[in-house]
Amino acid sequence: MMRIRSLTLATSLVALGLAAALVPASAQTLNIGVRAGPLSIDPHFTAVGTQAEAVKHIFDSLVVSGNDLELKPGLATSWTVLDETHWEFKLRPGVKFHDGSDFTAEDVKFSIERIPAVTGPNPTTIYVRRVKGITIVDPLTIRIETDGPAPTLPNDFVRLFVVSHTAAKDFSTKDTATAGFNSGKAAIGTGPYKFVSWTPNEQLVLERFDGYWGGKEPWEKVVRKELPNDAARVAQLKAGQVDIIARTPAADVPSLEKDPKIATVRKESAYIFYVEFDMREKTPQVTAKDGSPLPKNPFLDPKVREAFDLAIDREALTEIAMEGLGSATGQLVTSNIFGYDKSIGVPKPDIKKAKALLTEAGYPAGFKVVFSFTNDRLPGDRAVGTTIAQMLASIGVDAAANAQPGAVYFPAKTRGDYSLTMAGWGTLTGEANYTLGGLLHTYDAKTKFGTFNVRGYSNARMDEIVEKAAVEIDPAKREALLKEGNRLVASDRPSLPIASVVTVWSMQKDKVTIVPRSDEDTLAMNIKPAKK
Repeated sequence: MMRIRSLTLATSLVALGLAAALVPASAQTLNIGVRAGPLSIDPHFTAVGTQAEAVKHIFDSLVVSGNDLELKPGLATSWTVLDETHWEFKLRPGVKFHDGSDFTAEDVKFSIERIPAVTGPNPTTIYVRRVKGITIVDPLTIRIETDGPAPTLPNDFVRLFVVSHTAAKDFSTKDTATAGFNSGKAAIGTGPYKFVSWTPNEQLVLERFDGYWGGKEPWEKVVRKELPNDAARVAQLKAGQVDIIARTPAADVPSLEKDPKIATVRKESAYIFYVEFDMREKTPQVTAKDGSPLPKNPFLDPKVREAFDLAIDREALTEIAMEGLGSATGQLVTSNIFGYDKSIGVPKPDIKKAKALLTEAGYPAGFKVVFSFTNDRLPGDRAVGTTIAQMLASIGVDAAANAQPGAVYFPAKTRGDYSLTMAGWGTLTGEANYTLGGLLHTYDAKTKFGTFNVRGYSNARMDEIVEKAAVEIDPAKREALLKEGNRLVASDRPSLPIASVVTVWSMQKDKVTIVPRSDEDTLAMNIKPAKK
């Protein structure tokens, strides 16, 4: 029998409440310029980071991810392992929804069970895949049965947003959810801000919830403006049309740092740029140089994947394409993530060897491929993708750069439309198995492993590592497994980690200050009025 460990956390938020009380309430409006916004107001629709960032203002999660991804109490004040397959969560008393109704265990149960019914692209089922059963012990206690030992269940629950079971009951199918939440009828949460309106691709308007359990926020109104054009975002900041902007373009950082009216804050994020190969037998966007079909998918050959790896000069890329706001890397998680392996170095470019490998693989003249990536999600994504395409040309690969808005890119990727992609990924739970299990385990609809593995990669040893790590209670043994998993990525190269991202926020110096987060979320809750 496993040694049962109590993971009960401290519940006092007296200091937080006191800090909030010291901030004078005002009628101020906070205008935030963001690069991209939500795809829906339904918090269970997609796991895309910009979606979670937006809905965190309206909906709370059981467990909260702190500024450096540390676990903190949210709607749950404590959580305890009862036995190998049961966790118990004690819920915060006195919490009110925006409509004045009480938050109870019924809302948690409803939210967990709702996710599989409404989730869309980049499914949020990854956060509840270990849940086998839910028992309401009393209005403020819920017991979760898991499909085996689940040591990282609280980590998964940082993205378990709780909706009102009464407000959302009629809006919990794929046909009804979007209209119900986007209109505001079902957008009733317990978060610090209430939903007012949302205009897709333009702005989300929020209003302070004075009954918030964590204390009243200083901003009476928050407007999150979507400004995907970097130049326009900077221009609006300089003109005073927004108080703060997220993801400041690297080219503008030096001049903004010299502007006496502007303050900038940097933070190394948990996000990694990585290249991903389609590993299906037939891939849609690869041809010979003359456009004729190839006899097989070249990415199934490890020599081809290694050649691509050796064609990419990561150091030059971070210095030029990212303009210094990045760090070259050889693994899919950053150094603050549990399971990061210090022994994995950064691959060095070797064009001569890369060409030789392509020749050995049967592609001496290279081939053509469409290379798809986002142009509005992470700082420098367009420049990084374009630069990688240019680097691949040095080994004879014609990579047609296909930069797309995230709203187009992610559904197309989920459908399997792409052969070669670059994306940004953040290990937002603080545990490497979130990444390995989501991206690299063979897709399994039953267990929900490989939720984001839409390109057909399958490696028996990786599956074994992920499955063992998912149930291993001993932290040292689990860490050893996760490090092995990261080493396997480095040797098998199903994905090529490229660089971690440094994010910069810029703001009106006399108006606001911000506490930056490593998950890059720009939250009104972290933005306070500047001291006069």
